[in-house]
Amino acid sequence: MDTSVILRGLHGKRALVTGGSRGVGRATALLLGRAGAQVGISYHSRHGDAESVLGEIQELGIDGWAHASDIGTEGGAQSLFDRVRREWDGLDFVVANAGIWLPDDVPIGDMTETQWRRTLDVNLTSVFHTVRLAARTLADDGRIVLVSSTAGQRGEAFHGDYAASKGAMISLTKGVAVELAPRGITVNCVAPGWIDTEMAERPFARGGRERIAGQIPLGRVASADDIAGPIVFLCSDLARHITGEILNVNGGSVLCG
Repeated sequence: MDTSVILRGLHGKRALVTGGSRGVGRATALLLGRAGAQVGISYHSRHGDAESVLGEIQELGIDGWAHASDIGTEGGAQSLFDRVRREWDGLDFVVANAGIWLPDDVPIGDMTETQWRRTLDVNLTSVFHTVRLAARTLADDGRIVLVSSTAGQRGEAFHGDYAASKGAMISLTKGVAVELAPRGITVNCVAPGWIDTEMAERPFARGGRERIAGQIPLGRVASADDIAGPIVFLCSDLARHITGEILNVNGGSVLCG
C-alpha cells in the first residue's frame, strides 16, 4: 500500500495498537510502521503471533515492541501503559482494536451472564481502560481511533452482547471527542462490516463467504488492510479536523436491510 501521502505526518510518531497480534490490529501496526511510526502492540496470549508482527515491524527499521496483558482488567491495562512510559516519553496515536466475536448464535433469552460479561470485558471495558489511560498519556494533538462494528449501529440478532459492546464504543467515541478536543486530540471510530480474518472462519465456511459477499453492495468481503487504511488515515494530518465521527468501512452493507 502506498503510504507516501501520509508519511510526512506519521514519521517518528509513537503509536500503540491493542489486539495487535493478528487481523486488523496486525495490519494496522504494519501499515503504521511502513508510514514511519514507532509501534507498540498489546496482545493477550498469542505470543508467537505477536513476535511475528514485531519482527516484521523491526525489519522495516522501525522501533517496535510487544506487550502481553489482559487490558480488560485495570491492572493489565496499567501494565501496558507502564510499558509505554518505559519505552517512550509519551504517545501520539492509540488504536483500540482488541475484541472478540463469538460465532455461535445465541438468542438473548438463552444468553448466559458469563458470556455477556466476557464479551463486554474484552470489547468494552478494555476500551474504557485504554481510553482513560490514553487521555493521561497522549501528547496534545494526538489521535485515538476505536474499532467498532456495523453491528454497533444496526444491531446483530443472536449476538446481542457483541452489538451492545460495539454500540457503546460509538457513544464513548462521541463523548470523549468533546472532552479531549481542547487539547487538539481527535477521537474517532471505524465501523467495519465482514472482514477476512480468523474471527470469521466459521461463518465463511461451506459457502458462507460467497453468500455474505453477495449481500455487500461492493460484492466482496473486506481484507484486514481495507480496515487498516482508514484507521491510519484518521491518525494522519489529513484527518486533523475530523473528530467524534464513525467511519463505516463495510462495502456499503450498512445501507442494506
